[in-house]
Amino acid sequence: MKLTKKSHACVRLEKNGQTLVLDPGGFSEEDAALGADAILVTHEHPDHFDEGRLRAAMEADPAAEIWTLGSVAEQIAAAFPGRVHTVGHGDTFTAAGFDVQVHGELHAVIHPDIPRITNVGYLVDGGKVFHPGDALTVPDRPVETLMLPVMAPWNKIAEVIDYVREVKPQRTYDIHDALLTDLARPIYDRQIGGLGGAEHLRLTPGDSAEV
Repeated sequence: MKLTKKSHACVRLEKNGQTLVLDPGGFSEEDAALGADAILVTHEHPDHFDEGRLRAAMEADPAAEIWTLGSVAEQIAAAFPGRVHTVGHGDTFTAAGFDVQVHGELHAVIHPDIPRITNVGYLVDGGKVFHPGDALTVPDRPVETLMLPVMAPWNKIAEVIDYVREVKPQRTYDIHDALLTDLARPIYDRQIGGLGGAEHLRLTPGDSAEV
């Protein structure tokens, strides 16, 4: 499976000539979702869900489909009848040839005064890749590659390190990093890599790796 990092929380997965895109939001490239056979969206926040990017991908390929939670589906489903699928924790489905399991229900706490919204994570091909969205969800099965939300208004590095320790993946790749400056990256690399207990990796947007 080929994994390509896009800006912020967006990831492209390619296998057997098909492409699965996760979270092509407003902090990602304008064309982040183009060419996708299937798109997964974890939640409604604009850095993960951008209606314009989704519409462009769906209009460019009449066979493309979206899987997401209800709060996102209700905003775009009417424009693409039968092509937007609502999922929740515990659901399983196949999208663009990838087997996907849904894990998690709520966004991480930003502040006690801010109501929590729904958030789901996607476990791809039996644990090859896990994208948690904006939560520190721990799947009930082993994870090879964890897409790790390293910097957000709702987390601190101690929580990120403990999350890696709890999931116990073989490796992590940084996501949710658009707010992280280049000056801070070596600090995150050193602390997460040294304390997390898994190989800690980072891809520049546009770069790819085999997982």
